[in-house]
Amino acid sequence: MILPLVRRFVPAVALCGVLALAACSQQSQNTPSPADAAKAQAQAEANEANSQLQTYRQMLQMKNDEMASQLGEEIVKQFPSSPAAKEVQQTLPEVERRWKETSEKRRLAALWTYQVGPMEGGTQSTASLYSTRPSGDRAVRLVLRRHTQWGQSVFLFGSDHGFVCKGNCVIQAQFDGKSHPLRAFLPTTGEPAIFIRDDKSFIQAMEKTRRIAMDVEMQDGGKQTLVFETGGYDPSKWTEVGKK
Repeated sequence: MILPLVRRFVPAVALCGVLALAACSQQSQNTPSPADAAKAQAQAEANEANSQLQTYRQMLQMKNDEMASQLGEEIVKQFPSSPAAKEVQQTLPEVERRWKETSEKRRLAALWTYQVGPMEGGTQSTASLYSTRPSGDRAVRLVLRRHTQWGQSVFLFGSDHGFVCKGNCVIQAQFDGKSHPLRAFLPTTGEPAIFIRDDKSFIQAMEKTRRIAMDVEMQDGGKQTLVFETGGYDPSKWTEVGKK
């Protein structure tokens, strides 16, 4: 009885071995070699780089320097040795320069506020910005004003008790680093302000200036330097008002 069982068992074992070898052979054929896997990955990266390059070219055509700058940096970072990165690097520095310049212009322009409204029996039009130093609660506002009754004026408007100035005083100022003294006076009405006497010449000089620094003395804070980034001023937005 044992021999027949052995005879039936041996073919079964042999069959299992054959099936196992066939399965292993099929699996070996389906698994790519390391060289093939590396080649496939390289092709996938090349396809992705070319896809992003096409988008980069579109951004250039649309003159969208912001998106082109961001995408170009990403292509160079992700695919540094690719033909796509090589092409991007030919134009990216100029794109980034333009975008940086545009961003700075927008930032400076956003510092200014332009308003028109009624003011003490007349109409007032103002262009103003706050100092970047000091900032926050201690910031001082530079105001260009046109009023139907009072005419044109330029003044600084502070906080608390305002400025120290006896009679006609001089504010030592620098326009883009060049000395530009300003004659000034305090209003008789007691506001925490100080007026620039030569408002017309101040505005003309300011239109050509990116940064103005003024050395003033505050009644509550002693001597300090006020810094105004004036480069974003747009004279077309400061509305004219007729005389009352």
